[in-house]
Amino acid sequence: MVDSFEDIGNKTKIVRNIGLKVVLERTGYIKDKLNKAKWHTPEGVISVTCQKFINWTKGTGGGGAIDHAMHLTRCDFKTAVFWLSDNFPDYCLQTSKGLTSISNQAFSLPKRNDSRLQQIIKYLRDDRCIPTSLIDFLVRSGKLYADNRANAVFLLLGKEKKVVVGLNSGEQLI
Repeated sequence: MVDSFEDIGNKTKIVRNIGLKVVLERTGYIKDKLNKAKWHTPEGVISVTCQKFINWTKGTGGGGAIDHAMHLTRCDFKTAVFWLSDNFPDYCLQTSKGLTSISNQAFSLPKRNDSRLQQIIKYLRDDRCIPTSLIDFLVRSGKLYADNRANAVFLLLGKEKKVVVGLNSGEQLI
């Protein structure tokens, strides 16, 4: 049976938030005895902080359970979604019941913090190799800003040139 696009989308929403440490524990990887954030895997030494990971051995990282599964199993996005769904059925059953109420909650954009802007500009330019002219354009146009945690916030504009904050059953504009 072929899963519909909607079924795959629903599975993606559910498995995306599976905890990275849960994935590592259930797949039998070894937790470092001295550093609680560090794990030893066949792909190398991985550090996990909340939903972000970095593989120190390979110099790569990512965020979320799907990225993590893609990294650990060397597979594509769709395969990672199904792998997580198949390997964490109890989590998926638990979460799918509460998915509707979660997706209907109001979303608010992170607060702008201009004192962190230079930090994200440096990161985007030096680490992500994004051209300075593009970064400057996005900042001037208000489509890119820094939040309190020095995260880069990129705004997506819909047809009406308003910020899109949800893409579930219909665009939610603010």
